[in-house]
Amino acid sequence: MSRSETFDRFQNRVLGYDLWLMLAPIVTSLIGVVMVYTAAQGSVHFASRQLLFTILGIAVMATLATIDYRRLERLATPIYVLTLGALFGVMVPGVGSSQFGASRWYNLGFIQIQPSEFAVLAVILAFATYVARRPDGLTWRDISRILLMSGLPMVLIFVQPDFGTAAVLVVVIFALLVGSGVPMRVVVGLIVGTTGAVIVAFNIGLVKHYQIVRITAFLHPNSTVQELINANYNVLQAKDAIGAGGLFGAGIGHGAQTSLGYVPFQLTDFVFSAIGEQLGFIGSIAMLVLLFSIAWRVLVVALGSRDTLGRVLCVGIFAFIAFSVFQNAGMAMGIMPVAGIPLPFVSYGGSAMLCFYATCGVALSVSRKRGR
Repeated sequence: MSRSETFDRFQNRVLGYDLWLMLAPIVTSLIGVVMVYTAAQGSVHFASRQLLFTILGIAVMATLATIDYRRLERLATPIYVLTLGALFGVMVPGVGSSQFGASRWYNLGFIQIQPSEFAVLAVILAFATYVARRPDGLTWRDISRILLMSGLPMVLIFVQPDFGTAAVLVVVIFALLVGSGVPMRVVVGLIVGTTGAVIVAFNIGLVKHYQIVRITAFLHPNSTVQELINANYNVLQAKDAIGAGGLFGAGIGHGAQTSLGYVPFQLTDFVFSAIGEQLGFIGSIAMLVLLFSIAWRVLVVALGSRDTLGRVLCVGIFAFIAFSVFQNAGMAMGIMPVAGIPLPFVSYGGSAMLCFYATCGVALSVSRKRGR
């Protein structure tokens, strides 16, 4: 028996849960608190709130881990309907809160709730429940219903506008289709169709001008057009910060880009640049390995799940976490277009923190049943 098999047997039979999946998010979040503190130029306010979000997230994870995930099947429809209502309500004047031209939040005073973050988890649950109730496989009619069910929240998210979360949802849906056993030729056909729909949306004006500029700036990073230069400013500052970190980094609390606040939105969208400048190439790689190991353990749980519901749930969660890490880090390094996607367990914000911890809680529940 290999060491990995021994470790799996120990954590499943003795502890009952996937030990790494339980501890890695907490370690990542604590590092994130430090990064938020430094990115906020030593602000105790932001660091203390991030620590509070982490504690609340751990509580959510622990609660969901102790609940049999199969009980969530009965809540799938109410959660989905509630999510649609929340996504619609956030765009109602006087109800939702707007920032930077987007209506995505409910302002509760002590915290702002962004329903689009939780919409991804709601779609994963609804999708998995639908597939689990079709033991004989999915017909074309079933696939059409699933796409319609997934498309409704995606449209509402897109018009907020929240292009980043909509893109994450697209990736998650395709991963769920693969995890549900849909033939690859069908998935490839849907990818081609989706690509065509996106191209049409850009050409007929459904995509806002600033979003088009972001994509154009990403495709032409060395353009001399002033509008594209302005669009690339955040990325250039983030890349400068990462480059300044060198191999071992400038050290915690050091580094001009981070200490002087040169990187816009460094607390949220570009927090990876703070990691790169302070911890260097070695620290950045270590952080990415830590984050992707969380996604990997979720995938391991999916592969070992004893039922369709658990497998499809974990496949969706794996895609959600893995693509969020890739997109956020890639955006800061200039290899992905700019989109408002948080770095899981690290970026400042309560909604994202609670959502990602909730996904780990569900995956832990599946791992516990797998172990038994």
